[in-house]
Amino acid sequence: MLNAEHANFPRAGFFRRLGAMIYDLLLAVAVYMFAGAIGFGIFFGLTASGLISMNGFEHVSDALNGTPIYHGIYQLWLVLCVGTFYALFWSKGGQTLGMRAWRLKIQHPNGQNLSMITAYARIVWSLLGIGNLWVLINDDKLALQDMMTRSEVVVLSKEANQMRNWHGA
Repeated sequence: MLNAEHANFPRAGFFRRLGAMIYDLLLAVAVYMFAGAIGFGIFFGLTASGLISMNGFEHVSDALNGTPIYHGIYQLWLVLCVGTFYALFWSKGGQTLGMRAWRLKIQHPNGQNLSMITAYARIVWSLLGIGNLWVLINDDKLALQDMMTRSEVVVLSKEANQMRNWHGA
């Protein structure tokens, strides 16, 4: 979706981005816990039904953490769930809840929302948030993930940040 009126807002600086990241970290932890409970429930069901082996462990949690393949699949599940949380919000409305609180929006320079693929690429290029440090030395206020995905984080006006203008997930 193209929102040309958002194309001319100023880019966000490091500390505003950091504020939104801290806020969103709390939401990401909640998503992580919820996904963990679902993943553990599925693993429990698979072991209880005998579809996968307990590999000699007495407790299900020991089998999950003590078997590298089970543990790897479980960790991949958690990463995908948290990553999808961000990618959905970024591609649908350009904002997570923390970004709304700080009046930030991720978009292409013409105001267009990111695609899901571009949103996932942003996650990879952000290097777990470390990519934002580039904003401190870049005069254009672009982070590593902004440059690599041809996107930007802008500061919206109070009016542009209102819920009636938001087309989020």
